[in-house]
Amino acid sequence: MGMNTLLKMIGAVNAGESSIEPRADAPLVLLVGNPNVGKSALFNKLTGQYVTVSNYPGTTVEVSHGHCSQLGRDVEIVDTPGMYSLLPITDEERVASDILSSPRVRVVIHVVDAKNIDRMLGLTLQLIESGRPVVLALNMMDEARTLGIQIDHEELSRRLGIPVIPTVSLTSEGVAELIRHLKTPPPLSMLRVECGTLIEQAILDIARHLSPASPIAPRARASLLLQGDLRERERLVQEKGEHTAATVLAIVAATRAKLNHSPHYYVTLALRTHSGQLLGGCISTPVRTPDKIRRVLDRICTTPLTGYPLVALVLYFGLFVLVGQFGAGTCVNFLEEKVFQSHLLPWFSSLVNTHIPWQPLRDLLAGDYGIITLGLRYAIAIIFPIVGMFFLVFATLEDSGYLPRLALLVDRGFKRIGLNGRAVIPIVLGFGCDTMATLVTRTLETKRERIICTILLALAIPCSAQLGVILGLLSVSGAALAIWAGVVLSIMLLTGWLAAKLLPGAQPMFYMELPPLRLPTLMNVLVKTYTRMVWYFREILPMFILASILIWVGQITHLFQIMIQNMKPLMRGMGLPDESAVAFLFGFFRRDYGAAGLYDLQKSTTPMTIHQLIVAAVTLTLFLPCIAQFLVMQKERGTKVTLWISGGVLVTAFTVGYLTHIALTLFGM
Repeated sequence: MGMNTLLKMIGAVNAGESSIEPRADAPLVLLVGNPNVGKSALFNKLTGQYVTVSNYPGTTVEVSHGHCSQLGRDVEIVDTPGMYSLLPITDEERVASDILSSPRVRVVIHVVDAKNIDRMLGLTLQLIESGRPVVLALNMMDEARTLGIQIDHEELSRRLGIPVIPTVSLTSEGVAELIRHLKTPPPLSMLRVECGTLIEQAILDIARHLSPASPIAPRARASLLLQGDLRERERLVQEKGEHTAATVLAIVAATRAKLNHSPHYYVTLALRTHSGQLLGGCISTPVRTPDKIRRVLDRICTTPLTGYPLVALVLYFGLFVLVGQFGAGTCVNFLEEKVFQSHLLPWFSSLVNTHIPWQPLRDLLAGDYGIITLGLRYAIAIIFPIVGMFFLVFATLEDSGYLPRLALLVDRGFKRIGLNGRAVIPIVLGFGCDTMATLVTRTLETKRERIICTILLALAIPCSAQLGVILGLLSVSGAALAIWAGVVLSIMLLTGWLAAKLLPGAQPMFYMELPPLRLPTLMNVLVKTYTRMVWYFREILPMFILASILIWVGQITHLFQIMIQNMKPLMRGMGLPDESAVAFLFGFFRRDYGAAGLYDLQKSTTPMTIHQLIVAAVTLTLFLPCIAQFLVMQKERGTKVTLWISGGVLVTAFTVGYLTHIALTLFGM
C-alpha cells in the first residue's frame, strides 16, 4: 500500500462533499496499478469534483468512484486499491481483483511509473491475458525525461497490441488522449505469455473445466488457480461445484509435484522475461551513473549507523522543537492566553450571561466545562496548533520520499514485535491522530499484524495533541522527558513482543516501492496538511462538544462529582493530587482532552511536581483510546477484540503508572 492510497483514505471525507451515488449497472473504467505511481492523481484529473468514496461491500477497504464530465454519468470511473499482481496478497489487492472480475468492466487503465516500467509491465501482461480491454498509461513521464529515459510508446503499443499513452497526472499531459480511448474502448490484444511446457499444459487442462462466459478469460483464471488463488477456488466451487473443483485441484497437485519450484515462480519468471523482450529497443536509459548525491542520501537514510541518528534528528526537530516547543508552547500560549482568555472567553461569557436567563444552560455554554469555554477552547486554542504542526511535519516527510526509507530502516526491529517496516506508516501517523492511523492499519497484510499494530496505537502511541502537551509540560526537565520516553517505549516494545509471541501467524514479509527522494513542494505540503486538518476537525469538534455535554450532564446529575470522588484513591495511590482525577475523567472522552486538562492543572495555582508530572504523563499516554478511536477499532477489529484491547490498556496504564511512582520514590526523585 502506497502513500497515494493513504491520501485517498484520509481525504475520503473531503472527496465525499460532492457525492454522486454510482449506478448499479453503470459500465466501469478501472484505474489499476502499483502504489506510488500517481494513480489517484490521474483519477482526480479525470473526475474532478464528481467523486464519492465508499467501503467495498463486505470489507473495510475504501474505493473511490467518480464520473468524467466528457464521458457522462453513464460511465463510472473507479480508482482501485494498489496491486502488484493479479494474484492477491493483501485485502486491498483482493478488492482490486474482485472489481476486475466484474462483468461491468469496460476498460482497464493500467497506470505505471514510466521510470520503472520494466518492473511493472508484468501486471500489464496479466491484465491483457485476463481478456479485458487495456490502456497503458506511462505516468510520471516528466520525471523519466529528467532522468534521460526515453520510451518509444508507439512501438511498445504495436508490440503489446494496446494503446500506450505518456501521461503526467500533475499537469494533465496525456489526459485528453486517455479520455479519447475511453470513449471508444480498444480491441482486445491477442498477446500471450508462454510459461513453459508443464505450466502451459496445466493451464490448458484447468481451463477446460472453466466457464468460457466468465468475465475473466479462462486462461487467466487457470493460471491463478495453478498459483493457489483461494478466491478463485471459491468462485470455481460456486460455479461448477465441489466435484469439478476437486478435479482442478488434482491437476494443480500433479503439476506442482513435477516442478522444482512453485508455479508462481515460473509464471513470475516468464512475465519478467517477456517484459524484457517487449521493452528491448523500445526504451533507452542514459549510460551515465545514477545521481551520486541521491545514492549517498539513500544510504544515509537506510543504513543503521547513519539512519538511526537521522531518525533522532527528525524526532528532535520535527516532534520536540516544532510540535512540542513551537506548536504546544508558542502557538498554544498565544491562542490560549492572548486570544481566548483575554478576549474571546470574556466576550462569550458576557454574551451568554446577558441573553440566557437559565443558569444550567449558561453552564452548558460558558461554564467551567462548557461547550465554548472548554470544548471549543481545547479544540482550537490547544489542539489546533499542535495537530497542525504535526501534519505539516508529516506532509513534509511524506513529500520528500523519506517515509518508505524509514520503513526499510526499521523493518528488522519491527519484525521482533510481529510487524514489518510497512507498519511504520500507521505508527508514525498515529503521532498525528490515532483514529486515522487505526484506519490505515488495513494496509498491513495479515490480520495478526493489524491486531498488533492496533494494540500499540491504542496503548503507547500518543496523538499529536497529547504528545505536544506532554512534551511542553516535561520540557522543563530533560531527565523527566527521558524517563517518560523510556517507560513508554519499553512498554510498547514489551507489549509488541508479547503480542507477537502469543498471537498465531507467520513472520510478516516486507516489500515497498521506494519513490525517489525529492525536495518537498510547498503547495503539496500545504494541501496535504489542510486536507488532514479538515478531516481531523470534522472528527474532533463533534467529539469535544459531545464531551462537554456529557460532562455538563454529569455535573447537573452529580455523577461527575461521584466519579471524581471514586477516582481520588486511585490518584493518591499513584502519588498524584486529587485534582488530576478531572484530567483522567476527561481522558475517558478523549485522550487529547485529558492532556489539555493536565495542561490546565499545571497552569493552576497548585502545579504538580516533576515526580507527579512524570507519573501523570506516563499514565495518560498509556490511557484508554478516545471515543473516536474506540469506534474505529470496533469497526476494523470487531467488538470482542476491541473490548479486550481496551480492558488491557486500562489495566496496563494504571499498573505502569503506579510502578513508575514507586520506582521514582525509591530512587528519590
